[in-house]
Amino acid sequence: MTVENISVNKSFGGWHKQYSHHSKTLNCAMRFAIYLPPQASNGKKVPVLYWLSGLTCTDENFMQKAGAQRMAAELGIAIVAPDTSPRGDDVADDAGYDLGKGAGFYVNATQAPWNRHYRMYDYVVNELPELIESMFPVSDKRSIAGHSMGGHGALVIAMRNPEAYQSVSAFSPITNPVNCPWGKKAFTAYLGRDMTTWAEYDASLLMRQATEFVPALVDQGEADDFLIEQLKPEVLEAAANVSGYPLTLNMQEGFDHSYYFIASFIENHLRFHAEHLVK
Repeated sequence: MTVENISVNKSFGGWHKQYSHHSKTLNCAMRFAIYLPPQASNGKKVPVLYWLSGLTCTDENFMQKAGAQRMAAELGIAIVAPDTSPRGDDVADDAGYDLGKGAGFYVNATQAPWNRHYRMYDYVVNELPELIESMFPVSDKRSIAGHSMGGHGALVIAMRNPEAYQSVSAFSPITNPVNCPWGKKAFTAYLGRDMTTWAEYDASLLMRQATEFVPALVDQGEADDFLIEQLKPEVLEAAANVSGYPLTLNMQEGFDHSYYFIASFIENHLRFHAEHLVK
């Protein structure tokens, strides 16, 4: 596999790097970013937190805006941030911001034309970790986190693969996509109109039925414009109460959907993951 280094920046004694590679899963070139803490330069394999971003984002939003590198360097955790969808001139797209490029929703599309490229679930669960663990001084201990659409992806991936992740966290996740406009639009396009196929990508439905648990932390701003119509954290909390899922849900007064919110609480999330990754 050809992997091209695009950029390198030193940060808090570690290194932020961007790479491009051809993804067999997605049938296109993909970009990802990785932050390697200073501990990774000393011959030590460090654990990895995978970060999934939200609608319209790329690998750059979290790395540039969240301010996570200082704490990742202190805790000795690598952070990997993939793009949010396939890219390229021959990749299917939509005029709306909430479907197509930048809006992969971390599902494996089954419907044309999306199924030719849009297999972000398999990419994040299988291909990307295999690449990261083969190229960099990291261990196979993983946790996963995300924001909005990426929070949806992180929760779903952790619950469907509890053996692979030590912990999961999310900011403002889309918790019940089968019952919100963003989810209905994306799932109809990517998965078809048979709603029974949607359930495997709905965090609230998965959490309600869960019998294996991954420790979960969710922060949600009370001033989020998308709170009522799109995000529905109360549905996730109700599901956790049914199954006894180890979910901590924090409703944060005055905070919105932006990276100002994420930057305010990212230290808490990294410390949460470190409790499970660095034992």
